[in-house]
Amino acid sequence: MFELEAGAPRMVGRVLGWLLVCEPPEQSAAELAEHLQASRGSISTATRVLLRMGLLERVRLRGERFDRFQARPAAWDEVLWRQEQFRLPRRVMKLGLEALADEPPNRRARLDEVDFMYAWWERHIGELHQQYLADKARAHRAGEQRRNDDG
Repeated sequence: MFELEAGAPRMVGRVLGWLLVCEPPEQSAAELAEHLQASRGSISTATRVLLRMGLLERVRLRGERFDRFQARPAAWDEVLWRQEQFRLPRRVMKLGLEALADEPPNRRARLDEVDFMYAWWERHIGELHQQYLADKARAHRAGEQRRNDDG
């Protein structure tokens, strides 16, 4: 997904995928390289990208002298729902639209379309996030209820 959608190296997706399902949830670079049959260099690059994206965190277990990596709890909520992710593209669109201010509307149409989409998301992301959190809480309560009924 990261490779196809974001143009990231394939190893980025492989590392994240492994860290979402592995036991224990904390893995060293050496363990990642072994499990994914990858070079330490590609693991280093992938973890650096994922750390920068906010999807991983470094952890150090007591008595160890090396870092481990784990998928950040609730990272998806933070990464996907950041309103800031729409502000930079809107600033770029504004600069483009200003540069094309004297051009015919058909020349501006594609940029207008992208600006409209980012503006729509920027206006609605807060409301959608609240709806998502409410749905998530309901699903969590329903799961707890099922476990209580079964146990």
